[in-house]
Amino acid sequence: MEPALSASICRLGLISGELVQTVPAGTRFALGPDASCVTGDISTWPTAITSMFMHGSWFHLLGNMWFLWIFGNNVEDAMGHLHFVAFYLLCGLAAAGLQIGTNPESAVPMVGGSGAIGGVMGAYVLLYPRVKVHMLIFLGFYITTIAVPAALMLGYWFLVQFLGGLGSSGAEGGGVAFWAHVGGFGAGAILIVFFRNPRLLARHPYYGWRPKRSPTRSWRRISK
Repeated sequence: MEPALSASICRLGLISGELVQTVPAGTRFALGPDASCVTGDISTWPTAITSMFMHGSWFHLLGNMWFLWIFGNNVEDAMGHLHFVAFYLLCGLAAAGLQIGTNPESAVPMVGGSGAIGGVMGAYVLLYPRVKVHMLIFLGFYITTIAVPAALMLGYWFLVQFLGGLGSSGAEGGGVAFWAHVGGFGAGAILIVFFRNPRLLARHPYYGWRPKRSPTRSWRRISK
């Protein structure tokens, strides 16, 4: 890992044990063969926010941005720009809170927007459950796509994260923050009840289980 990247992850990533003071200051944790973090170098409630905007690699960043691009715009349409920013941050904080609660003694820095984006997905499945999501299917050398309802695809995603969280309980070292994904998704599903704007949703052709009207290709984003 590049020294500049590892240093930024140590400074701006969320370390559960450091945040709730279950890990002594000066504890060293290896990020790789040539990189490590030392807890207590920079203390840290702001890392609950900064960690949402840090990623460990380009693949990590592009994967998260792909999901945000697919699901984020319609969720933003349901509440407006500023409310979406607040919603996103609250989902990220809820994701961090559950991850800390399930592993409060971890010295591993947590980075990434997956928890907050999980919140966007939790909101999406309640707002637009009947929208078709195209999934890429690999069948040996044959590649195709199938369209499934958002409720099915995102429900399956949530189940995978929940089972992954159960499987990772008590594990040491780095990996995927499954419980952050679960916490973000659940927070998004709850918070959307308070953040959604009925006036904007009434104009959205994809809202709910039944279409209000037949959507056409001329439909564009709702102007705020």
